[in-house]
Amino acid sequence: MTPQPSASDKAYINRAMEVSLRVGLAALLVIACLLILKPFLPVIAWGFIIAIASYPVFLKIQGSLGGRSGLSATLYALILLAILIIPVALLAHSLLESVQTLSAQMNEGTLALPAPPESIASWPIIGARLYDLWKAASNDLAAVALQFAPQIKSALPKLLSATAGLGLTVLQFAFAILVAGLLLANAPAASKAARSLFVRIFEEKGPELQELVSSTVRSVTNGILGVAIIQTIGAALGFFVAGLPGAGLWAVIFLIGAVLQVGMLVMIPAIIYMFAIASTTKAVIFAIWCIIVGAGDAVLKPLLLGRGVAVPIAVVFLGAIGGFVVMGIIGLFVGAVVLSVGYKLFMARIEPATGQEQSG
Repeated sequence: MTPQPSASDKAYINRAMEVSLRVGLAALLVIACLLILKPFLPVIAWGFIIAIASYPVFLKIQGSLGGRSGLSATLYALILLAILIIPVALLAHSLLESVQTLSAQMNEGTLALPAPPESIASWPIIGARLYDLWKAASNDLAAVALQFAPQIKSALPKLLSATAGLGLTVLQFAFAILVAGLLLANAPAASKAARSLFVRIFEEKGPELQELVSSTVRSVTNGILGVAIIQTIGAALGFFVAGLPGAGLWAVIFLIGAVLQVGMLVMIPAIIYMFAIASTTKAVIFAIWCIIVGAGDAVLKPLLLGRGVAVPIAVVFLGAIGGFVVMGIIGLFVGAVVLSVGYKLFMARIEPATGQEQSG
């Protein structure tokens, strides 16, 4: 005969089944909530990032307005919207003018490239092929365009998709700024809720990790995006003053390159083009300006990245760049935060063991 379970065993099994059922229902509820909120998660995440990154500036505005949080948040949100919309509008206008100019020149048959400098042919590896292609394009641009027609045709849908994605991103940031304004208007309550959540998850280390998350977000904002924007302003100024065709588009490409830490590579074709179309003096001045802008990264990043963060600068930098590669621009912050928190927890885990070994 098989032994019958005792009353205590039955009670234990019933409790286990009840706990499993509750955990399963809670997991289903969380998954359902995430699926419902999925379209809004990027906006909410950016709202939190913007609110955390700009909180010190918001406090100064709030102090100058007599501590009125609602008015301060509204004013600050309007300022951020202006900072977002005005450059985008100017960039769109510049791109539209560039496209219209190119279209008119193509229709009139006046679109042409200048002849390449003879020195390009002596460049190693790519020099001869680049010179031949450039020379052919300067002689008959239409024939070269027809030669690459299949590649151009396949690239057009991707270009249109990227343009639509850029417009959606701008709209997403506009809504994120509104979310940030709501969070800043209720900053004490939001901070208290965040503190409770961190304490609930990480117990006694919760307050320290909450401060680490905030300081990491501000560090990435200043050290990665801030430096990239400063460099882009300098680069765009050089592009517009030098009269580089499509300067607005060059600025956008440089901004992406600067975030990826390869902004100087974007400068190289611009410098080459200026040497081809402008006088030597003007091209040399433009090249020097580009080098100064590119070198600014080495000066500004050590000053701004990792400032006020209780982890090494390399951890923040690797987390930001790795997160960007995996998740896009929001990964700059998510990657830096995750790696910083992971590093802090790992060090807290091994430090007691290290201390015991040294005392032994």
